[in-house]
Amino acid sequence: MSLFSKTMTTALLLALPGAFGTALAETLPTPCTRNESAVRQVASGERDTASAAWWGFNTEDVTDALQAALDSRAKTLLIPYMGEAWIVRPLRVHGDQTILFESGVLVLAKKGEFQGGGDSLFSASEADNITLRGYGAVLRMRKKDYQNPPYKPAEWRMGIALRGCRNVTIEGLRIESSGGDGIYIDSDGKRGWCENITVRDVTCWDNHRQGISVISAQNLLVESCSLSGTGGTAPESGIDFEPDSPNQRMANCVVRNCLFENNRGNAAAVYMKPLTRESADVSILFENCVMRMGSPGDSAETVRDAKLGGWGGIAVGTSKDDGPRGLVEFRNCTTENTGREGARIYDKSADGVRVRFVNCHWKSPWLDDAADHTEPRAPISITLRRPSLTTHLGGVEFVDCHVYDREDRPALVVHMDKENHGVRDLAGTVWVHNPHGARADFGSPAENIAPDLIRPAE
Repeated sequence: MSLFSKTMTTALLLALPGAFGTALAETLPTPCTRNESAVRQVASGERDTASAAWWGFNTEDVTDALQAALDSRAKTLLIPYMGEAWIVRPLRVHGDQTILFESGVLVLAKKGEFQGGGDSLFSASEADNITLRGYGAVLRMRKKDYQNPPYKPAEWRMGIALRGCRNVTIEGLRIESSGGDGIYIDSDGKRGWCENITVRDVTCWDNHRQGISVISAQNLLVESCSLSGTGGTAPESGIDFEPDSPNQRMANCVVRNCLFENNRGNAAAVYMKPLTRESADVSILFENCVMRMGSPGDSAETVRDAKLGGWGGIAVGTSKDDGPRGLVEFRNCTTENTGREGARIYDKSADGVRVRFVNCHWKSPWLDDAADHTEPRAPISITLRRPSLTTHLGGVEFVDCHVYDREDRPALVVHMDKENHGVRDLAGTVWVHNPHGARADFGSPAENIAPDLIRPAE
């Protein structure tokens, strides 16, 4: 949380019509009691700002009161710090509302509830113009409970679930221990995607499936977020772009200035198999992101000895020969001390979406034993696993990228699991910092490969 952001939030609270200082004064000193006068004024439209405490506060279960506040006509709703957690069952968010969580607020999933596999803490469907802002506030579920009986296995108990929503901003919140994703972004009903979504200064930690899942989105910005500690059920990524059908989209999606730490899966994953040539062009940019296992400054030995596991830093896969056009770009991104590859590109046709790396750095990959892995181990892997999907592997560009490795192995390996159709269209330069020299294994046939693609660092 930046001081500027917190200061601006405080200033906003003080400047709002019907200031929240007055709102809270009307609620206290009996915060458990419904404030009938204030609630009537909100219902009649006399007030468009409100404190959720006006609808009452119960330390054992405040769901009904908080849902009533969310259902009200209040354009701006404060969830104030009450000295106790807001303990809730699943909640619904509507459109045209700004929800402000006061610093110190904990919204906590009620123990024993959320039995439904898709029960989420906050959800919104086909709703527009929503802001959820909470610098210093926490949304917490009970992941460990959901992973054991009497709960049935599921991966859709989200912290915040958006389906077919437009013009949504999520800022400053810490979203912990969901039974699915910290944030889920998808289509719903008549709307094939969410649109104009901003996620800024958010921490998604210890979630069951992903930090953030993007199923279908247009104009998405994920900025200055920490997406870490994911573990429970695959894919277990920090963020995963993965549509379910050809009519969904991943258009103008930007992930900028984000940190990915200690996720059991890939830090950042893009999976495009359901998309076809008729799908909208893919446009995804990762910029200035750091992806690591361990902590800043940890040596490779420290991370290996800690047996932190983890998959790769970056994984981009399954763009078929008849798949979509577009670009997936990683700009100024760094992976270090990863469990497996620094970057893995698999089943990606050279005839469709391009993948570009610009000034990216991959340091100390393959620190996990990964005893079940039979493919060659290299910092960068380009792999064909399913020739039924593509026989034209390739279409990757490296612009002044760097590999930092101390093992005697190729910096880049092209591998075919089954049929050998070869690779083509690999461009650019990868500078290799390795005492054993710089080399690659492109296999054969290899067509249109940049002559100086792999070079020793000068």
